[in-house]
Order: sequence, then structure tokens, then C-alpha cells
Amino acid sequence: MVSDPHIPVDSDPGQYNCDPPTSGRHYAEEAQKGFYGSNIYTYPAAYLVHNLEHGYVIFWYNCDLLDESGCATLKEQIRTTIDELGGTKLIAYPWNTIDVPLVMTSWGRLQRFETFDAEQAKAFYRANLNKAPEPNAP
Repeated sequence: MVSDPHIPVDSDPGQYNCDPPTSGRHYAEEAQKGFYGSNIYTYPAAYLVHNLEHGYVIFWYNCDLLDESGCATLKEQIRTTIDELGGTKLIAYPWNTIDVPLVMTSWGRLQRFETFDAEQAKAFYRANLNKAPEPNAP
């Protein structure tokens, strides 16, 4: 599987194959692993797709679809699952353009969640971790 070319940091990567993306044009820099409570990038997908290329699994969550309590619960469920999986090559990132509260992606793969299911999330992670063009990258 050939990865997509790198583009200059801060340049617009254009449209992706799906929302959230599972591959596509991206920066040569990636995002740090972990849980993001807010968007910190102009074009976050261009960083995050690089993580996917390295075999990461990403939780993209949309709290705009939930009330305050539902959002807090979803964030806690994601954090707990990341901790239980050891945090290796895992990112959670806010993404308000999805039409469900949570989507998980890996390189070329996507799993939608109407409601959070920890076992299904862990199964997606285990099945897709490092299934990417550059799985040996950190």
C-alpha cells in the first residue's frame, strides 16, 4: 500500500476520502498521542492522517450532538478505554462534522458509533493497530 504524499505544514490538504479521513494527503509531522479536549490545529486532519499512516487508531468525537452530561460521559469512556489499552498509538480528537457522537478510524478503516461500546472499540483497536503503510514508525 503506497502512502499519500506529504504536503507543506499549514497548507490546506483539500478534501478527504471520508469524514473523518482514513487516508489522504498529510503533513510530514504527526500529532502527539493522547486525548485532545479541543482542536489545536488549523488543519488537524493533515496531522492526524500522518498518525494513521503510522498505524495509529483515532477516536473522533462530536460533543455537539450530546448534552453536557452526555459529552462528559463519552469523554470519560474514551479516556478509560485508551487507558485500558495502554495508550499505544491512540488519539482522541474533537470532530464536529461527523453525524454520530463517535467514529474510530485506522488507515483505510472506519467504525461508527451511535452509542459508545467499549468492547467494540477495543476490538477495532486490536484488529487495526499498525495495519498501515508505515507500522514501524513510532
